[in-house]
Amino acid sequence: MMTNAMPDEDLTKLRTEGDLNISPLRSAWSAENIDSQTQKLLDQDSKYFLHQSLSTPCLNVLSKCDGIYIEDINGNRIMDFHGNNVHQVGFGNPDVVEAIKSQIDQLSFCTRRYTNLPAIKLAQKLVEITSGQLNKVLFAPSGSLAVGMALKLARVVTGRFKTISLWDSFHGAGLDTISIGGEAIFRNDIGPLLPGTEHVPPPYPSTCVWECGQTCNLKCANYIEYVLEKEGDVGAVIAETIRSTSITPPPEYWKTVREACSKHGALLILDEIPHSLGRTGKMFTYQHYGIVPDMLVIGKGLGGGIFPLAALITREDFDITPDRALGHYTHEKNPVACAAGLAAIEYTESEGLVKNAETVGEYAIHRLQTMMDTYDIIGAVRGMGLLIGVELVKTRQSMEPAIDQAERVMYMSLSKGLNFKVTMGNILTLTPPLTITKQEMDKAIDILSECFSQL
Repeated sequence: MMTNAMPDEDLTKLRTEGDLNISPLRSAWSAENIDSQTQKLLDQDSKYFLHQSLSTPCLNVLSKCDGIYIEDINGNRIMDFHGNNVHQVGFGNPDVVEAIKSQIDQLSFCTRRYTNLPAIKLAQKLVEITSGQLNKVLFAPSGSLAVGMALKLARVVTGRFKTISLWDSFHGAGLDTISIGGEAIFRNDIGPLLPGTEHVPPPYPSTCVWECGQTCNLKCANYIEYVLEKEGDVGAVIAETIRSTSITPPPEYWKTVREACSKHGALLILDEIPHSLGRTGKMFTYQHYGIVPDMLVIGKGLGGGIFPLAALITREDFDITPDRALGHYTHEKNPVACAAGLAAIEYTESEGLVKNAETVGEYAIHRLQTMMDTYDIIGAVRGMGLLIGVELVKTRQSMEPAIDQAERVMYMSLSKGLNFKVTMGNILTLTPPLTITKQEMDKAIDILSECFSQL
């Protein structure tokens, strides 16, 4: 039984995007669950890889993955409700694998200065499934790089370099993306960041500086317009449409921000890297809000859970940079990655995964909310489709974050066969593949219930 705990003053430092991979509870879990063979491999990993926060020490050694499951070298199968949000169509999706194998045999790489059929077809498909106003595409090997392309294009289009972004946000780990990002673990003590990157408070109830409680009064959105007006020369507002913690702004938030950007000549860039392509119950998350951004960045699941692939999708009238390079990456039109992306989208459509995300997501959220009657530790359950967050608190009366308990539930669940992520220190973030069934979801929620009952 894990009993290690951290002092309260140390727990507050752990309210971050990633897992608590250097905590006493992590060490205790490893001591109970990692055998000597696995530990030898983990030691080798530690020997040869640079250590960095959120990635080391590694938790376990995997040997297989399929559908909603990952499997370690000892054959333990674990439902993966984390997946780094790449596994929308499930791990090892047979349609994606077949597309990759077929493409490798025909054209395995596309030298720059040339194009290829899979890249053209994927770009066409992305244009077809967006709003109709977003009809130009660039590919990149990662979401962070695609965000960087958006920032450069915004400077060219507007002639302005300033941006407004949100505290606590995450847009990638590059120097440009941590400049607009808002997480201390990436920004602190790294030296000078990009100039002109203004930050504003996010629309998150648990950290609302306007003290709105659970009902947003849009002061956060109005403050963005205030900064746009005062600065006068902001080129873009860039933000995640919703956070991967499943905290969703009210519909009026993005309508207000959209209008403010249009009024003050700033572009609206939405980052949907973790949750586009169906996770929220619509193909793109902005479609829930009745607006259209000027640029959209997607990634993660775009590569079918196998290849690293991201895309910038933007307005046609922004196609004004034939004399300069926005990305020009070696693998920007990788035919194998594009074949995987096209197969993933076609599978999502043919199998009705967007609707499944909506249906199973609603079912799961309802079950979890019902559990609030039994477990006072559940402060709130939020979600949109299969992006679900369970906020744990010491008591529902105080709503004080239960950081130590959230981590404890994570490791207890892992021992029972359920993997997920803890964000902001006390939010259990559940993001299963869109292929999940109600029966599989019931199994996962039963594990959570069992863990809550043991606290």
